[in-house]
Amino acid sequence: MSPSSSPVWFITATSSGFGKAIAQSALNRGHKVIATARQTSRIADLKDAGAFTLALDVTSPLDDIKSVAKEAHDVYGRIDILVNAAGYILEGALEETTPAETLAQFQTNVFGKLNVTRAIIPYMRAQTSGVIANFGSLGSWRSGPAYTLYSATKWACSGVSEGLREELKEFGIRVTVIEPGYFRSGFLNPGARVQSATRMREYDEGAVGQVRKALEETNNEQPGDVAKGAEVIVDVLTGTGVAKGKEMPVRLVLGRDCDEVIRGKCGDTIKLLDEWKEVVQSTDYAEEQ
Repeated sequence: MSPSSSPVWFITATSSGFGKAIAQSALNRGHKVIATARQTSRIADLKDAGAFTLALDVTSPLDDIKSVAKEAHDVYGRIDILVNAAGYILEGALEETTPAETLAQFQTNVFGKLNVTRAIIPYMRAQTSGVIANFGSLGSWRSGPAYTLYSATKWACSGVSEGLREELKEFGIRVTVIEPGYFRSGFLNPGARVQSATRMREYDEGAVGQVRKALEETNNEQPGDVAKGAEVIVDVLTGTGVAKGKEMPVRLVLGRDCDEVIRGKCGDTIKLLDEWKEVVQSTDYAEEQ
């Protein structure tokens, strides 16, 4: 991408939430956007705003995703920025969730991301430039009752992004993971929040039940503004605005609540290492005198 050209975005899950907001922000700046969703009828407004729309189910086989990626690349002859925004939360205790529900959670939140990225990387390598942004979460740092599996998928996204960043930098491709806290994105709406089919009364009165109630109460009361978050994301991924002159971070943390969680987790981890230091270091081979 030359400095004078408009970047070409490929964004998954643009029918709502951050995917939609990022697409709108990019379009407002005159950028070219290829917006995807399972059903293009749900993103007709983005098409009217100037986006090129494609149907994409990230859980499709890799060959099908590659076909969509080729179609997307053929539109403008390049893809500069990939945003993997697809994801949802599976709410339920581990014992309540089935293997099928667990696989579905990972298919969308992790395996789908990996396959979309696999399909786009060859085009970015060929043009020796590009940006890949994966969505992690506050849940990438702290797991908890009722969202154990969701956090597992988000830890995976952050881990993949960190490694991928090192794999691809020699090809001129930059990678970051976006880790937002609670944003009013519709993510916790009843239609978006998937609950395990089985609900055990043994968990209702304990920590799992408390989290279920908290998620219901938090819905549409989250402190984060999605529109503001999207503006920052577009700035960072294009090196403009608040990110001008700065190196793209390995993690883009969004929201005061996420900042607090991460700082708390880091402090707890240092405390744990200090408390167990002698035990931790006792397992090495003895140094020869």
